[in-house]
Amino acid sequence: MDREKETRYKLIGIRLNKARLRKNITLEEAGNKVGVNKSTVQRWENGNVEKFKIPLLEILADFYCVNTEWLLGHDVPMVKNEYQVTDYKHAFPLLGTVKAGYDYLAQENLIGYVAIDKNLSDPENYFALKVIGDSMQPVLYEDDIVIVHKQNDVESGQVGIVLVDNEEATIKKVIKHNDYVELIAFNSYYPSRKLDKKTKFTIIGKVVEARISKIFE
Repeated sequence: MDREKETRYKLIGIRLNKARLRKNITLEEAGNKVGVNKSTVQRWENGNVEKFKIPLLEILADFYCVNTEWLLGHDVPMVKNEYQVTDYKHAFPLLGTVKAGYDYLAQENLIGYVAIDKNLSDPENYFALKVIGDSMQPVLYEDDIVIVHKQNDVESGQVGIVLVDNEEATIKKVIKHNDYVELIAFNSYYPSRKLDKKTKFTIIGKVVEARISKIFE
């Protein structure tokens, strides 16, 4: 075995051990979960993972409540999409886009993390989203970042993240009328969009903060 593989296998073993102990799970309990004896789990944690099957790793990742990619030794958060706290700063997942039909906080949509200094009661319910396009100019420009609180409704006049039909999510001012909801762009070039009861749409969050990109360029 070459040195690079040996180092990686040892790292996987260390992380398997760390994840199991974090949840106070015994070797026997872990083995029962994937159908092996506890000595096999111990060997994995000692770095003997050359023949370790990915499906088993995924089962243990779910059992331990950690990110599979982290177990594999990659430089990602230990807990998938878990907010991080460092020096009283909360770091939230930064998404490139939000699409309909799948978990919009899925790892493949994560492009980084954004930290903010706020005393929040529910930091796990926040994420950040990079602005795409010019529909919200002159307030928000492309590549600006908005901090979003996850919620399924907003008050009329607030800026929300809205999924319409099977499109990607859009950032718009939400105005509520008796028979429809109106999505308004800040850029007057773009007409407002009316969503009646026949239109399939979902509000997934409220914009609570914006970060201006390249402000000094």
